[in-house]
Amino acid sequence: MEGASGQRPLGVAVLGHGTVGAEVVNIIREDALDLQERIGAPLELRGVAVRDASSDRGIPAELLTTDAEALVRRDDVDLVVELIGGIELPRTLVRAALDAGKSVVTANKALLAAYTGELAEAAESHNADLYFEAAVAGAIPVIRPLTQSLAGDRVDRVMGIVNGTTNYILSAMDESGADYETTLAEAGRLGYAEADPTADVEGFDAAAKAAILASIAFHTRVTASDVYREGMSSITAADLTSARALNCTIKLLAICERISGPDGRDRVSARVYPALVPREHPLATVAGAFNAVVVEAQAAGRLMFYGQGAGGAPTASAVMGDLVMAARNRVQGGRGPRESKYAKLEIAPMSDIVTRYYVNLQVADRAGVLSAVAAEFATRGVSISAVRQEGAGDGARLVVLTHRATDRALADTVAALENLESVTAVTSVLRLEGSAE
Repeated sequence: MEGASGQRPLGVAVLGHGTVGAEVVNIIREDALDLQERIGAPLELRGVAVRDASSDRGIPAELLTTDAEALVRRDDVDLVVELIGGIELPRTLVRAALDAGKSVVTANKALLAAYTGELAEAAESHNADLYFEAAVAGAIPVIRPLTQSLAGDRVDRVMGIVNGTTNYILSAMDESGADYETTLAEAGRLGYAEADPTADVEGFDAAAKAAILASIAFHTRVTASDVYREGMSSITAADLTSARALNCTIKLLAICERISGPDGRDRVSARVYPALVPREHPLATVAGAFNAVVVEAQAAGRLMFYGQGAGGAPTASAVMGDLVMAARNRVQGGRGPRESKYAKLEIAPMSDIVTRYYVNLQVADRAGVLSAVAAEFATRGVSISAVRQEGAGDGARLVVLTHRATDRALADTVAALENLESVTAVTSVLRLEGSAE
């Protein structure tokens, strides 16, 4: 049956009815008339796939199904919204939808980071759209600016805070002086951390997002396995105190950049780790569970995108933006942006990455220690920018801040320091990002 616009309704299947799925379903049902005006045709909800159809979800029972694959394959479904999470089941469902020529909207960063090439090729082969703005940074528009607004520019670097859980924890530790375990427990109580926070605090979530951002920014397929990853669970209150003394804070960063290789050709680096960030850098002010992404492009310069990086309503906003775009394309006979992979840049090994470093050493409090430590840095070509001693006696610590050096040189230096008799322990090594030096 045609709507008032004269266009036949577009059928929508929503896979998943969790926090985000419930918000999406509510928007489709409650804002139907407004959405119809924006799209040029009515959106009609054909079904919602759930694990348990017996629970009360506030929507008509006839819309609920536990057979997601059958829902995706229905002839009256034109658009599929995948909000299940995980990888293998969503991969099967998304492929089934794309192979049938149905456009897909997903917020599944893990799926995209693992199978972006396969899914992009399926969409291309069957003249379907694949949209995924909500997969990175929730409501913050990052994907569309990279694929469309900056399509004529050269992006050199994308750096950001893309995980709200870790940013909340590090912000709270910085403000209160509390330790990691205490702050993590508080984050769980407030609903910012999952019962199992591993994906967040060990950087897996951010690494998947970094893979997506690098793929788009540098026109090269980058998967999660290409992303160097370190978590932030080893960050201590002492690290944040030392960072404060250096006029820095600590953030878990996703960094994607174009770097020049030994042969002068461009390569791609994608990495995730906790890093010192100078207080004057815009990312240093991003507090709580908020996200922010800074893009540096040759013509546009530095751009910053900031806002709610997670949560039901913010993420649903990004999903609905994609759904409206996909639906408009159906009505108007257009296509969304296709995968751009023409550059095929090599992935740079972490050992070649150049940055500054903060090294925290527990040392014996006696004459000659500083000169012995400095000699190990100098031997490997790592120049020291500043040194500060904290404490005395058995609790003496040296905090060393370096100039720019390769990761390989720093790793060799740390290994040598650990073998020095005067060094009790190398308690932490962090990179410094965002400094002007």
